[in-house]
Amino acid sequence: MTAQVDYLVVVFTATSGASGELLGSDEKDLVQLVWQLVNVNTKTLGKVNEILIRPDLSDSTEEKSDEDVVVECKEEDESSSGADCMYAATSLDSGLNMFNLQLTNEVNSAGAGTSLCLCTDGQLHIRQVIHPEAASKNIPVPDCFYSFFDLRKEFKNHFATSDLKALNAHVMAESLSLPVDVSSMWDPSANQDPLPAEVAVQQVRLMTSIVLSLLSEPYCHSFSNPERINERFESGTCSKMEKVCDNTVIRARGLPWQSSDQDIARFFKGLNIAKGGAALCLNAQGRRNGEALVRFVSEEHRDLALQRHKHHMGNRYIEVYKATGEDFLKIAGGTSNEVAMFLSREDQIIVRMRGLPFNATHDDVLRFFLPEDGSKETCPISGGKDGILFVRYPDGRPTGDAFVLFACEEHAQCALKKHKELLGKRYIELFKSTAAEVQQVLNRYSSAPLIPVAPAPLVSVLPAVSLLPPPGGVRDCLRLRGLPYTASIEDILTFLGEFTQDVRQHGVHMVLNQQSRPSGDCFIQMTSAERALQASQRLHKQVMSSQRGANSRYVEVFPCSTDEMGLVLMGGSLSHTHTHTHNRSRSGTGLSPPPCKSRRLSPPSYSFTPVQQILPTDAAAAAAAAAALYPPMGHMVLAPRPLHPGHPYYPASAQLYMNYSAYYPSPPGSPTTLGFFPAHSSMSSPGGLVRMPGLPYNGSGVKDLINAVQGYQYAPEDALIHAHAAVHSHDPARTLLTQPKEWVCI
Repeated sequence: MTAQVDYLVVVFTATSGASGELLGSDEKDLVQLVWQLVNVNTKTLGKVNEILIRPDLSDSTEEKSDEDVVVECKEEDESSSGADCMYAATSLDSGLNMFNLQLTNEVNSAGAGTSLCLCTDGQLHIRQVIHPEAASKNIPVPDCFYSFFDLRKEFKNHFATSDLKALNAHVMAESLSLPVDVSSMWDPSANQDPLPAEVAVQQVRLMTSIVLSLLSEPYCHSFSNPERINERFESGTCSKMEKVCDNTVIRARGLPWQSSDQDIARFFKGLNIAKGGAALCLNAQGRRNGEALVRFVSEEHRDLALQRHKHHMGNRYIEVYKATGEDFLKIAGGTSNEVAMFLSREDQIIVRMRGLPFNATHDDVLRFFLPEDGSKETCPISGGKDGILFVRYPDGRPTGDAFVLFACEEHAQCALKKHKELLGKRYIELFKSTAAEVQQVLNRYSSAPLIPVAPAPLVSVLPAVSLLPPPGGVRDCLRLRGLPYTASIEDILTFLGEFTQDVRQHGVHMVLNQQSRPSGDCFIQMTSAERALQASQRLHKQVMSSQRGANSRYVEVFPCSTDEMGLVLMGGSLSHTHTHTHNRSRSGTGLSPPPCKSRRLSPPSYSFTPVQQILPTDAAAAAAAAAALYPPMGHMVLAPRPLHPGHPYYPASAQLYMNYSAYYPSPPGSPTTLGFFPAHSSMSSPGGLVRMPGLPYNGSGVKDLINAVQGYQYAPEDALIHAHAAVHSHDPARTLLTQPKEWVCI
């Protein structure tokens, strides 16, 4: 809109909660809407109108639908607030419709033009009150609410030195030398809750005086460039080379998992999101994690978005925090020309397909969305084969994911009804997706992972030290791989059949992953190497069934030694090719990444004999040098003491860099060669270096650390080294805490 409008509608709103600069920040409902018409050409004023919205809490019936709006025209002396005309409504929908109807009738009766635009004191009345409440209640908003003049910005065009955030109607009136009733003046910073009814009428009358003053000499202001509110969110792409201002991005947390970019745009209704500026975040498994990064068109809109912290989307409250442009580009940015071409079609609805057969083709996907026999609902893919994008690894292998375009919402909803239908022998999951999710999934599979991975364990960076046990060990154990996740110890014993009698007492060791769920691995200690070999030859790739589930899987069975089992429990992984060869180079071990968060061990009723160290003493220097590559976080020094017979003792190395949480149904009998890394020579007594990354921020501190090292005996001089404390230049041992038995949570 470039030409000056014929009418300005000065509007003021009040809610049942906060007012002033906090208007709309508490998510309270609109209760009062006051306006007055200003004829820009003749500089005359219309009546002051007021709508009071009082929700009807009684049971609604069909007979009361005609009485939804009660119109009460009163004289000025009869109105408690001072308005010329007062109306009452029982809902926001009826109140907005009444506003639009009365405003249209008043403009038509004037007969001096038809163009009009709202005018408010600041942004909050329209952006933070009308639109958010209407969007949350799925109420359509009249067209006149999608553009308005901010009186503060119009005033600043003539008073450039004014601080926009400090402006209000009273400050503007004083600058224009307009008379102001100080006794009835309302202070917006006072934040009255709720706002007195007469204040809204006073504010409207004062604002109309300011408008007339700006229209008159010497200012002769022209109201020609209004603020605009986007009616709908526009999807689009973002290049990684694009520069995104840090002051325009927020992070929303706590979103429902099924929410889309349109749901995010609805939550921030009234604020202008940049094209393609809503990016849903995915976790390491490629699923939505309830977070999104949103990019707004300006810092002003970002600041208004931050005021919606802990507003509700359905039954969930959403946390809103500041973010950076770099964060947004990591999620939404992309450089693939194929993706750019796929997303170049605007006004398209994207649906994600997950679980496709690896040999699925474009024709298979097109047939999948064909209507069933006798069905009238159709969901044709927009553009045919060009509307399908398969996600592939860098080497061209399919990932089982694809994205499909549909021309309209109706076709997309029809397509989503095919969720979990079969394509071949696999059921297909369907989700409504976004352009940013397409970029993120493609980035994840075609480049380095977006989520930083934890640093590699200390043992994986010692090139000169071989961690595999020497060849020739007695292979009197079995390793079972590929167990059903519902398999129990009874299922394993049933699977072993006649070899069950050769299992040592307490010799079945189930292995859990970091989430304390079955990893599909198991170790079994046998009475002899001969029986272990016979069991592996007879049971290898035989099918195991589970009593707790209908699924059955073939299981790989390999003979191994207790040393190799110890290596796996320390974080390494043995492939079956290495278990049958003496070529034990470190490059083939495939050591696993860092430790689990907790271990589950059996009751303390099993004694161990003294053990030897895996690493020789001359490897201490290499271990210390490699330890310098890691951030000084969570290091501690322990000095294990010899235990008397009968005392419980759990090898500490089972916790060192262990990527499994091992649950032993009974006291473990292996591994037998576990020990500590040699301590620094400056320590007063032999000890071991234990790295504990991933400590919880909300843990109970000392109690958690003591529980983590339970089963060890420590002398009064034992203590923890604070990783960030200053180390004594001459005697590093003096860095130890002097208080006996003093523990520090790092």
